[in-house]
Amino acid sequence: MSPTFASLSIYNYRVFAAGALISNTGTWMGRVAQDWLVLTQLTPHSSVALGIVTGLQFAPLALCAPIGGMIADRFPKRRILFCTQSALALTSLLTGVLVVTGAVQLWHIYLLAFAQGVATALDNPARQTFVSEMVPHESLSNAVGLNSASFNGARLIGPGVAGLVIAGFDTGPAFFVNTLSFVAVLFALSRMRPGELNPSPRQRGKGQVREGLRYVRGRPDIVLIMALVFVLGTFGMNFQMTTALMATAVFHQGAGAYGLLGSIMAVGSLSAALLSARRPHPRLRILLVAYAAFGVASAAAALAPSYVWFAVLLIPVGLSALTVLTTANSMVQLSVDPAMRGRVMALYMALFMGGTPLGAPLIGWIGSAWGPRWTILIGSVATGLAVFAAMLYLVRSENMHVRYERQDRPRLSVIRGEISEPVPEVAS
Repeated sequence: MSPTFASLSIYNYRVFAAGALISNTGTWMGRVAQDWLVLTQLTPHSSVALGIVTGLQFAPLALCAPIGGMIADRFPKRRILFCTQSALALTSLLTGVLVVTGAVQLWHIYLLAFAQGVATALDNPARQTFVSEMVPHESLSNAVGLNSASFNGARLIGPGVAGLVIAGFDTGPAFFVNTLSFVAVLFALSRMRPGELNPSPRQRGKGQVREGLRYVRGRPDIVLIMALVFVLGTFGMNFQMTTALMATAVFHQGAGAYGLLGSIMAVGSLSAALLSARRPHPRLRILLVAYAAFGVASAAAALAPSYVWFAVLLIPVGLSALTVLTTANSMVQLSVDPAMRGRVMALYMALFMGGTPLGAPLIGWIGSAWGPRWTILIGSVATGLAVFAAMLYLVRSENMHVRYERQDRPRLSVIRGEISEPVPEVAS
């Protein structure tokens, strides 16, 4: 089997990945349908309302992260996923029922978005760390990359299908399809072989949340990664809102063209995920270069003169963004104590996705006050400043330097002092 797909040779991971691919496709359909419902049916293209919905959906990821991480380290992760996936299916079902009956109001979407966020906050740490129980340690980076490939492969299909469903049948059926997609994950979890899993040590007792925070504070390499991911998630990864505003308010496109943007962007994201799956070890230099590339690519997309150019430029945006996220995720998971993995990944996801409640309403206001293009440009500025600050920190605190090398092939290297090898604690 190709090294890119090595983890699929493991039965439990293969079954789980198949269910996740179906569920991810439905999730993307649900996201597109929710945004379209708010922008075109419940409000007169209000970027503020869309920002509030997005913020409410992601706020629990910050508020409930310590609890989610503690639960992931304390209870069987497979059992947690049964509960959280069932809850997510219920929120999607209720949304669909409200839409098709004509009873839906904006406050319903606010409430259901928050409920969905709570379920996701408990689901994410368990799902992220469950990978380490399905595959051996040496395959973890590959499995993380394949998870991202699944999510973004679904992104190729989901938004486009959602656009067609919305154009033909309205938004209600798209929510019902999303509901059914969660059944695939529940079925996959039921078909797994528990005896072949390698459960992490269970943690009991008081003070686990504080212990997790102390652990992260004592790891400056992890703190740096989390800081970069926080800025990216808060200001740069609001595509759920920004592409909707660009499609409708700048280029005056309909539901089909809007859904197509998500699929086009996923071409770059899927490519990044597959490339990450081939790398046996994530590297700090890859993270920093991809982070800088995201700032440049997103700025170019924000200034695109036409819908076609905007769509094309979303490919490098997706490529660079997913390279950052898969590299950061693998670096954190591979470097932490297995007993702490649930709490550390909960904090990681809280900073990445929990920053959205802060950024989304602000970006929604910026779009209303300065125009839709600034909803993307503000992310370009923020990520550019963040990568500059990270390099300054590495140079001053760790005596690191970025050097351009021309040997067999040109490349950038992150080095400490005069040692050209990657630094183990941040590069492995």
